[in-house]
Amino acid sequence: MNDLAPLLTPEGRALLDLVRGTAPADELGVATRLRREHPAELVSAALGQARLRQRAAVKFGAEDAERMFFTPNGVEQSTRASVAAYRAECFHAVGIRSVADLCCGIGGDAIALARAGIRVLAVDRDPLTAAAARANAEALGLDDLIEVREADVTEVDTGGYDAVFVDPARRGGRGRVFDPESYSPPLSWAVEAARKAPCGVLKIAPGIPHEAIPADAEAEWVSDRGDVKEAMLWFGARVTPGARRAMLLPSQAGVWASPATMLPDPRVRPVGRYLYEPDGAVIRAHLVAEVAAGLEGGLIDPTIAYVTADELHVTPYASAYEITDQLPFNVKKLKALLREREVGILTVKKRGSAVEPEELRRKALPKAHGRNSATVFMTRVAGAPTMLIGRPV
Repeated sequence: MNDLAPLLTPEGRALLDLVRGTAPADELGVATRLRREHPAELVSAALGQARLRQRAAVKFGAEDAERMFFTPNGVEQSTRASVAAYRAECFHAVGIRSVADLCCGIGGDAIALARAGIRVLAVDRDPLTAAAARANAEALGLDDLIEVREADVTEVDTGGYDAVFVDPARRGGRGRVFDPESYSPPLSWAVEAARKAPCGVLKIAPGIPHEAIPADAEAEWVSDRGDVKEAMLWFGARVTPGARRAMLLPSQAGVWASPATMLPDPRVRPVGRYLYEPDGAVIRAHLVAEVAAGLEGGLIDPTIAYVTADELHVTPYASAYEITDQLPFNVKKLKALLREREVGILTVKKRGSAVEPEELRRKALPKAHGRNSATVFMTRVAGAPTMLIGRPV
């Protein structure tokens, strides 16, 4: 599908309604029937769009996805709606009223910004992608706030906007790109574009090394229901250079520390009654020490981001487990313990271990012994390979 125009016609829109929710197993039959009255290429395009909408429902919600238009790359690379809405709220909270959205893709962030009442210039150089963004703004009734422009972002004047948001493409013809200077546009250009604006935000991969973060940026990692989605670099007068934040959605619980307030690494201590698994955004932001301080806990190993404590503390920043057993790594001992405890459901987590969870699950619990469940952590304690067995609190 290289042209959205046929799908935007009355015939195309009618076909999209007809094929909505078509299961993959039914596509051949549906296509055969519809091609008797409609052009084959249009039927194929409608079915392809229906598949993309089904995939996009995870990110955008079924109600919006059923009205929007997507490209394969657009579904893959677009911002999850919950994250885009959070970012739009941040812009709105500091008085931003207009944003230049550079590398806008199919318009996920532009939609969230417009829904927050912010005027948006959405720019993308790919004709099909820009057409999808334009169609989405119209389909959702936001085209009065979103101007879509097909252009090279490096040639766009953003001087009249309160903020600039840049989301460089991190995928090429061979898949994901890991060299920031191979982004499109390169990371160095994106950083300068963000610096020039009164408020600049740059979306980056969450795995960026901390030493690659510019000194004048405030870095933020965002997770949604425990899954780390992205990182952002904030520039401008409102930021604290060198500060780091972990934001957990949907609760919007956040951990923040500036260079002046960052805590040293927590002490290493013996495993206590409780083990806390910090949210991935907390770990990526290097804010485990701040979370550990609130838990009155320490690390089980200087290189492992598991926090242990003797008392149970309620926290939005980590999942808590009650530890019942601590064993040196030994599959036979684990197998015997699971049989003794009548375990039928085993969850395996690992950090600092080369053992694959599925392999251990298969060897330690080849068959269910009962209805009880258990969680085993394959990790290191004070440098030694260890199995910690417990259950979620």
